[in-house]
Amino acid sequence: MDTAADRKLFLGARLKRLRRDLSLTQTAMAADLGVSPSYLNHIERNQRPVSAQLLLRLAETYDVDLRSLNQGGAVDEARLGEVLADPLFKGLALPRHELVQVLEEAPGVADALLRLYRAFDDGRAKARAAAETGEGLVEASPAEWVREYIQSRGNHFPELDQMGEALAEVLAAEAPAHADGFEPAARQRLAAKHDLGVRTLPAEVMVEWTRRYDLHRRRLLLSETLGPSSRAFAIAYQLALAEHGQALHDMVQAANAPDGPTRSLLKVALTNTLAAAILMPYAAFQRTAEETGYDLARLQARFGVSYEQAAHRLTTLSRPTARGVPFFLMRVDQAGNISKRYASGAFPFSRFGGACPRWRLHAAFRTPGRIVTQIIETPAQDGKAGGRWFTFARTVERQGRDGYGEAQDLAVGLGCELRHAHRLAYAHGLDLERPEVTPIGPACRLCHRHPCAERAAAPIDRPLAVDDWAKSVSPYPFAAI
Repeated sequence: MDTAADRKLFLGARLKRLRRDLSLTQTAMAADLGVSPSYLNHIERNQRPVSAQLLLRLAETYDVDLRSLNQGGAVDEARLGEVLADPLFKGLALPRHELVQVLEEAPGVADALLRLYRAFDDGRAKARAAAETGEGLVEASPAEWVREYIQSRGNHFPELDQMGEALAEVLAAEAPAHADGFEPAARQRLAAKHDLGVRTLPAEVMVEWTRRYDLHRRRLLLSETLGPSSRAFAIAYQLALAEHGQALHDMVQAANAPDGPTRSLLKVALTNTLAAAILMPYAAFQRTAEETGYDLARLQARFGVSYEQAAHRLTTLSRPTARGVPFFLMRVDQAGNISKRYASGAFPFSRFGGACPRWRLHAAFRTPGRIVTQIIETPAQDGKAGGRWFTFARTVERQGRDGYGEAQDLAVGLGCELRHAHRLAYAHGLDLERPEVTPIGPACRLCHRHPCAERAAAPIDRPLAVDDWAKSVSPYPFAAI
């Protein structure tokens, strides 16, 4: 039985915030919802749970995205618990019920604490890095800001999903006779409605670009190095800008990014999300994913997309009425550099450094193009048992490479909590009740797992414990404190 589904929802503080944002009295909101003012008062004071019927009335009456009312939950509890597990707070008695009380009754305060700690932790990490390298502190990364913003939304933007579904329907209705697939219909709409042509050029002409918009000639220029799926995505990207440029601009402005480069990068990320929603409309994609056991090869074939495009789309399936498996995704190169990191679930990504070398994400490079599965276990935190995750990974080609580059030079890893693994085709035949589990940790500088032969550095908050009388399994043994 899913205990999360049976959990009573106490959303008093969030409901009160919504009412105040709408400039309504309790009496006025109660009249709108068809309940008594006293009943609404009890709910706002968390003396009554919110019923499913009342949630539906809220959504219908005020056009509220229900996920905005029930943000966080176990994820926010885990994040706050992780923060308070920092040695900075050592000695403080912080029982779980107090954390839950803060999250339920004062979510704004909890969010403020998380942001404050994040800023502190960023500064601490940068100071340590500066001390190690002898360099000055660097400014906050636009990429990191955008990544955090997307993650704060659970990597789910319902407005973009709705735009994508609507445009996909229009393209299907306007598709030229005897034409098959997305690209002919998209090219036709770009030409007919936006006076915009598409042209593929040799790599020697494009040189450093795979996609470029020529504003003066109103042409989308594509490199011949792009494969069919990447070419379709580039066209979908341009179509997204042409159809919904103003809406994308408004979303960027509403995000309050700190500077111009960050706003530009956020707009690219949101446009990419919309392009994916056009190519892989939410309802059809989620339904197909469930029917096929989340088989990436079949999703690729059905929607004409690449492995990575389909994998990334799987991390966005958080529509309240049609949720998919809550996946996380990480993409690395052969040097271990992380270039993508997204999650619709609560996987404990490390904010600095790479992924744990014990995770077979890196081993995918040894078997190019083949799926590698693994069940991993993250360490215990704040007195709670560690989580178990089913993961699978494979290599993908970097688009736009020249003829002298390696064919498989990136690895994409996907994973979900082990309790969802039975829904995946990749887990068929595995003993999920008594699985073989590989313990992993965060980045080595943050990991306290001991001993570990793969350790690349000692934890930043633990002293080395080197003994000339014995040799440790780990190249960097450290004191337990």
